[in-house]
Amino acid sequence: MPGGSGSDAPGRLLRLLSLLQARREWSGAELAERLEVTDRTVRRDVERLRALGYLVEGVPGTAGGYRMAAGRDMPPLLLEDEEAAAVALGLATVGGTGPAGLADSALRALAKLERLLPARLRPRLAALGTATAAVARPDAPPVDPAALARLAACCREHEVLAFDYRDRSGRRGQRRVEPHSLVTVHGRWYLIAFDTDRADWRTFRVDRIERTSPTRHRFAPRDLPGGDPAAYLTASMAAASYRHRAVVAVEMRARELAERLFTSMPGWVEERGPGACAVHLSAEEPELVVRFVAAVGALGAPFRVEDSSAEVAERVRELGRRLAG
Repeated sequence: MPGGSGSDAPGRLLRLLSLLQARREWSGAELAERLEVTDRTVRRDVERLRALGYLVEGVPGTAGGYRMAAGRDMPPLLLEDEEAAAVALGLATVGGTGPAGLADSALRALAKLERLLPARLRPRLAALGTATAAVARPDAPPVDPAALARLAACCREHEVLAFDYRDRSGRRGQRRVEPHSLVTVHGRWYLIAFDTDRADWRTFRVDRIERTSPTRHRFAPRDLPGGDPAAYLTASMAAASYRHRAVVAVEMRARELAERLFTSMPGWVEERGPGACAVHLSAEEPELVVRFVAAVGALGAPFRVEDSSAEVAERVRELGRRLAG
């Protein structure tokens, strides 16, 4: 392993700083391996960061380690309180509304920023969370950006998470999970995690998660079935049965419908022979079901609603009257 020359020290310091901001703590050996230098070089670079104004704390233990202290300014950015809050809110908004690649990058950056955000700013961030969600999607439930950042950090650092959860019937219970991914769909955030008490994978709506408690216990990440978090969430939503439903018969091949719909749906498509299929929709909110009935109708193929819950049927009729009038 090379010792690290003086000529590459500036770039190495930036890499070291990025690593320290990306995770709660690192052992000296881990940093040395990532940077391809000796433990002695890591110690010297940490001292250089401290001299530049970064508060890097030593972690006691047999192996020793380092972590970035929370609640400090971030030279050379030197963000003021208002600026740090604005950046965090902007990242949370992009994470909820931007393209997939940009959203993932925004969440990673938000997880780093949350590590350094002073505790006094977190109530302000929570208060502004509703406004942020309203700008991004008026009908979506508000999500605290600081809470979202904590969940993202636990996913990234493979840290066991405990929290209170309110299910769709309003019942509350305690959960202890191994968080895997955050996914946003239809303006809502979902946490995909392995529930250790139930020994199975589960999805949790983030706006129903309360009193999160990182445990500081690490876990070895498991392989998510199928590997793709977005596909897993879509399949979970399709398999679930919710209060409001609709079955829409469409004179179109199932594959063509799926290709032209351009979005994931809360349901699944049934093949009914050449040139025909049925879309099975199910959701907790009738508006979501009606929205996708309208999306299917907008494809231009003849269709009819074969079956639906009473509230969905009434809203579909009302939508038809508005379009006809």
